[in-house]
Amino acid sequence: MINIIFGGNEINGVTFSIEKKTKLSVTHSKRLREVVEDDITFTKEDADGLLLPHNDALVISFNVLDFKIKHVLVDLESSANIIQWRVLEQAKLTRSIIPTTKLLAGFNLASVTTRGEILLPTKAEGVMKTTMFEVVDDDLGYNIILGRPWIHEIKVVPSPYHQLRKFPNLEGIKQIRGDQPVPKK
Repeated sequence: MINIIFGGNEINGVTFSIEKKTKLSVTHSKRLREVVEDDITFTKEDADGLLLPHNDALVISFNVLDFKIKHVLVDLESSANIIQWRVLEQAKLTRSIIPTTKLLAGFNLASVTTRGEILLPTKAEGVMKTTMFEVVDDDLGYNIILGRPWIHEIKVVPSPYHQLRKFPNLEGIKQIRGDQPVPKK
């Protein structure tokens, strides 16, 4: 039983309130799953063709709008998706930046001030998502950093060891191989 007080209405200087007792029941139903829930696993064969041993970062190529962007870091430690100003300049997208400033701190406690935010359509193995990026004008070593917001939204399971990222979609588990030689440059 839930007691609810409705009220506070004032009419001609007189305040009225009403107490109402309501019985409330809540039922839970099974949620329909949006994607096929297959297990995501990495096998010994997933590492075939790699230069082993290694400790390379997971760097991929990634589609933003109709552009294929290389040197994209998939970073579990980043709390933001970050794109370089010069990438947007080359794509002639700087007018689409929403002006705002934020202070982003790196692992070495150095901070970078953003120049704004931008929403961009991204595509990975047929999956289209609109992604919010923080725009920076400092050299980060990568054109884009895909952080936890993107990783969680796509449900990506990255494996730097296997230089692979896997994620579920309607057709099952998709995967994108990393560009292993890139981090060595």
